[in-house]
Amino acid sequence: MIRFGRATGGDLAQAERREWWLTDSLGGYASGTIAGTLTRRYHGLLITPIDTALDRHLLLARAEASLQFAGRDHPLFTNRWGSGAIEPQGHRHIESFRLDGRLPVWIFSIDGVRIEQRIFMEQGVHASWIAFRCLNADDIDEPVMLSVRLLANFRDHHGQMTTGEFAPETEQPQPNHLILGIPASKVQLHIQSHSEPLHTEHNWISNFLLSEEQQRGLPALDNHLAVASVNFRFNDANWHALRFGLAPTTEFDPGRALQRISKQQQSARLMHKTRTCPQPDWIEALHLTARDFQFQRPLEHSSNGESIIAGYPWFGDWGRDTMIALPGLTLATGQPETARHILKTWAAYINRGMLPNRFPESDATLEYNSVDAPLWYILAWRQYSEINQMESLATIMPVLKQIIDAYQNGTRYGIKMDAQDGLIRTGDENSQLTWMDARVNGVAATPRTGKPVEINALWCNALRCMQAFSEQLRQDAEHYRNLAELAQQGFQRFIRADGSGLYDVLDTPNGENDASIRPNQIFAISLPAPLLTEEITSQVLNTVQRHLYTSYGLRSLSPEDPDYHGVYQGGVEARDGSYHNGPVWGWLLGHYAMAHFRLNQDTAAALALLEPMRDHLFDAGLGTISEIFDGDPPHHPRGAPSQAWSVATVLEAWKLITQ
Repeated sequence: MIRFGRATGGDLAQAERREWWLTDSLGGYASGTIAGTLTRRYHGLLITPIDTALDRHLLLARAEASLQFAGRDHPLFTNRWGSGAIEPQGHRHIESFRLDGRLPVWIFSIDGVRIEQRIFMEQGVHASWIAFRCLNADDIDEPVMLSVRLLANFRDHHGQMTTGEFAPETEQPQPNHLILGIPASKVQLHIQSHSEPLHTEHNWISNFLLSEEQQRGLPALDNHLAVASVNFRFNDANWHALRFGLAPTTEFDPGRALQRISKQQQSARLMHKTRTCPQPDWIEALHLTARDFQFQRPLEHSSNGESIIAGYPWFGDWGRDTMIALPGLTLATGQPETARHILKTWAAYINRGMLPNRFPESDATLEYNSVDAPLWYILAWRQYSEINQMESLATIMPVLKQIIDAYQNGTRYGIKMDAQDGLIRTGDENSQLTWMDARVNGVAATPRTGKPVEINALWCNALRCMQAFSEQLRQDAEHYRNLAELAQQGFQRFIRADGSGLYDVLDTPNGENDASIRPNQIFAISLPAPLLTEEITSQVLNTVQRHLYTSYGLRSLSPEDPDYHGVYQGGVEARDGSYHNGPVWGWLLGHYAMAHFRLNQDTAAALALLEPMRDHLFDAGLGTISEIFDGDPPHHPRGAPSQAWSVATVLEAWKLITQ
């Protein structure tokens, strides 16, 4: 579905803004641009965990291929340099680029020679491949060579490398097998060539300009070590490949490796096709993308745990994001057992009724600073229980009861139910616990202490879930029914008398109600339990549509608000300050469509709300959905180019609307 020709591949600006992403189901990934330039510190052919589940390091940065033909050298790669130079400019030879499933495929055309290049990652193995073949070898009489130079590294994927800082110990047990040993580490990078010997070298290539980091106000120069090169004789139609991994392979057959990847993708397609009605090509593409975020996470309580990476490239697994994304990424794609496994994995870490906000990338203390994650967790169990057996629900009920008890009686950060109105109060001046959690110099950029509207919509829904669970298990449901009725009655306090939707936060520290028009009110009408009359529901939807709705999601603040930021740009402080004060959030589009459908029951109109995301799949992160977009038109994609809940809520909405 995703395909571009010369007009995009040969235009550096267009080819650089479009990125491909691959994952290995272990937390590792590979990424780059159509142009082949390194524009992020996160671009590379092998970025993989080292010591812990998400302690990700860049190990293999580039494979720079050049064609030698008719006495001339034709680079197939492009570099940006700190001097401002762009040299070489191999992107000009791109005839086409496409995604084969999730695999990036380039066709280069130079003086009549046509070359196919593919990059792919093995699943469940810390390894990447790059493979080449000549598509018209029978038509070429002169000798053709393809030279590939390999640039390695060993740094945290969030950082940059200083020239000379990395000095690997090299070993070459066979001509086509090079081992790079990392001093003071047990890590070994195995580089294997399919058909020709590797020639070692040790030369630093300095001052790569990372243009995306420069725009984000971060250090923007990086350096890589050239460690080897290989020369492939290219006068045949066979695959010529290189493999990079933490362990060597004994079966070096690029054709067979590609077949395995193809079968895995085909299996994923068949899995969701057998469980759902016919879907358009872009929804099928998102079904494949959904698997990019699922990964195996060895944890203290579970050696074979599973979780969801919140987004690529810089996110790990976050409790809130995992629970919001789980229904769309697993249940909507026909993977209930994966959903159950993820839910069970996180259950082991519930403490005082709270889920960890995130698992640190290194061995650090778990952070329990998310008020909504446990409530989303209960709702995820509701969706799982609708399609699976009751045994799991009976087993998990004590854990779910612990969450409700903790919120009713009080837990961390002042989280506690107000006995007067049944609503949840949360936060203090030093905390930022909702999804609008950005901070600038330790101060909340979007303070929401009090009774946030989405937290209480989630609370009301969680109580109705617990009531239904208890009834299904033939347990006493009266306690949860009473709490739910009290909370729903209290929820009516959010209704604004002027008919303009709901307050964002009740009972703030200054004793007032926050009347900022924000998207959090959408959850009062997108979640399953009805909380408002049809008239008020319509008012909420109209308010959101007028102030917040865009093609790619909902703005985080009305443009009429003096604090609104229409463009998300600048350094860290500027971006953090505007993060929830204007940018459009892609994950909210799914909830807007679900709310529209629940109110109007108009399938065509609700699906039409999701349709613009099809166009976005051809921009930024290819075949996936960005984290945020500018609040002002044309709504340029910003933030992480591939975000789990952005993909998930579109799939969840599609399933709800079409089932």
